[in-house]
Amino acid sequence: MYCYNFYNVDSATDYRNNFFLKLFEAERITTLHTVRPTEPPRNNFMAYKEKEIEKLYYSIGEVAEQFNVAPSLIRFWESEFDIIQPKKNRKGNRQFTKEDIDNIRTIYHLVKQKGFTLQGAKEMLKNDEQAVKDKMEMFESLRRIRQFLVEVRDKLQ
Repeated sequence: MYCYNFYNVDSATDYRNNFFLKLFEAERITTLHTVRPTEPPRNNFMAYKEKEIEKLYYSIGEVAEQFNVAPSLIRFWESEFDIIQPKKNRKGNRQFTKEDIDNIRTIYHLVKQKGFTLQGAKEMLKNDEQAVKDKMEMFESLRRIRQFLVEVRDKLQ
């Protein structure tokens, strides 16, 4: 990566119009560091940093890709489980919210990871949905800890 110094920048407009800034934006680098070895920087202007945009709705293809399953399976689970209720737009396309995705994650955990039948998963969710979600979160947390420990072990070897 190259390091460019921006010394004669008087305003934010000049800064944004700078050729090098456009070069950096094309490379999707969001922050620039000015380097002046003998003096501290004259201005406290920081580069524009984009906020990460979270989507409100996800398409069925995006949800299926998250879980590495076919979209038809998501549609099937929607018909089988009452907790999955995506909104539909005027064209009839399903729009899943984060809550819907969390519910699909719970069903995926029960059916694909734990090996429950659909009827067994329905009964588990019907009897104590919160306990199932708590156990699933604990399982996911332990998986992340294990992954971290394996990475540490590999770095130490």
